[in-house]
Amino acid sequence: MNSYDLVVRSRRVVLPDGPRPAAVCVRDGRIVALEEYDAVGGHDLGEVALLPGLVDTHVHVNEPGRTEWEGFASATRAALAGGVTTIVDMPLNSLPPTVSVDALAVKRAAATGQIHVDVGFWGGAVPGNTGDLPRLHAAGVFGFKAFLIDSGVPEFPPLDPAGLAAALDAVDALFVVHAEDPTEVTDPPSSRRYAHFLSSRPPTAERRAVGTVLDVARRTGARVHILHLSAADALPLLAQARAAGARVSAETCPHYLTLAADDVPDGATEFKCCPPIRGSGNRERLWAALAAGLVDCVVSDHSPCTPALKCGDTGDFAAAWGGIASVQLGLPVVWTAARRRGHPLADVVRWMATSPAALVGLRRKGRIAVGCDADLVAFDPDAPVTVDPAALHHRHPTTPYAGQVLTGVVRATWLRGMPVTPGGPPRGRLLDRSDE
Repeated sequence: MNSYDLVVRSRRVVLPDGPRPAAVCVRDGRIVALEEYDAVGGHDLGEVALLPGLVDTHVHVNEPGRTEWEGFASATRAALAGGVTTIVDMPLNSLPPTVSVDALAVKRAAATGQIHVDVGFWGGAVPGNTGDLPRLHAAGVFGFKAFLIDSGVPEFPPLDPAGLAAALDAVDALFVVHAEDPTEVTDPPSSRRYAHFLSSRPPTAERRAVGTVLDVARRTGARVHILHLSAADALPLLAQARAAGARVSAETCPHYLTLAADDVPDGATEFKCCPPIRGSGNRERLWAALAAGLVDCVVSDHSPCTPALKCGDTGDFAAAWGGIASVQLGLPVVWTAARRRGHPLADVVRWMATSPAALVGLRRKGRIAVGCDADLVAFDPDAPVTVDPAALHHRHPTTPYAGQVLTGVVRATWLRGMPVTPGGPPRGRLLDRSDE
């Protein structure tokens, strides 16, 4: 007779080969067996779905240095509340940025003891640190982020195409790139009108920058990933590069899939992000690319700041920080829109758990399968919920989704087989590539 530490049963377990009734059996933090639903007793969810914990590979925690924007405790509580059990933290907005082995050690020390989900780290590629990249990769970062345009913070400057090529040549690693061409971007006027900001960052800025990244990748043979794709005009370039054998992948974000430029009210700076939210036609082309597998992942790009930096008092889009905080809301936001378009829950799991885990090589995350970590989420896919900013766990509860009625509620979460809640003790672990 097998003895398990935990058994969770559901009539809707979302497995890699599709949903079915099953009992997920856990020992020592890992899934050790998948039994028939009625074969063993345990925690019975009934018709509530059981998902693998989501993996969000694009989160800006900002600690240390800008913890007043967001910190590890608040960001990971928000992630946990949203069914996200693993995040990978971006290398910028913290001080120091994660551009050296010493800076990585500072970041890891800041996170220790206060994370509610498992946390890994990206390194940064900036002018002058090419020699640090191999050592930083050996120290455990999952890859390197680079900007082709001003990042918004002076300590993380962008690379030009030659600098990007030198970085890609310096280390055999995954490079994730913020792809906007600075020659196509203008300074927007001070204005409460979203259209004025939107026109300053046209689709051509993304298309040209994606072309630059793909050209450098072809010449170097490196593996590259396009971050937060907003402009559907860049999709044909991705398709052509893949057909030619380039090692390229791409992500988009919940806000690009569910919001539209025409619906942004005057002065509503909570909608500002870079690259920007575009029109509804562009949005539908992104959905088509997801369905076709041309866009691989949906991740939050959780990028909060203080209310003063968001300029909510003036509504000036030119002055406001560009970032949307949504790590807690991504699952119901995407599921609500996906179901309306006929996508099953298994598609959302692939986009938000399996594919992001595969992107960074987290082989034990993002799937309900024997040998994987028992990161599990009980998700009621039919329950309605109204977004209440007061119920958000990230540090500053600003959101463009306030008041929206969504579908889908996280009912319970297990991290490596342990029941966890945002109000409970922090049980997350620090991850690096050697763990996998």
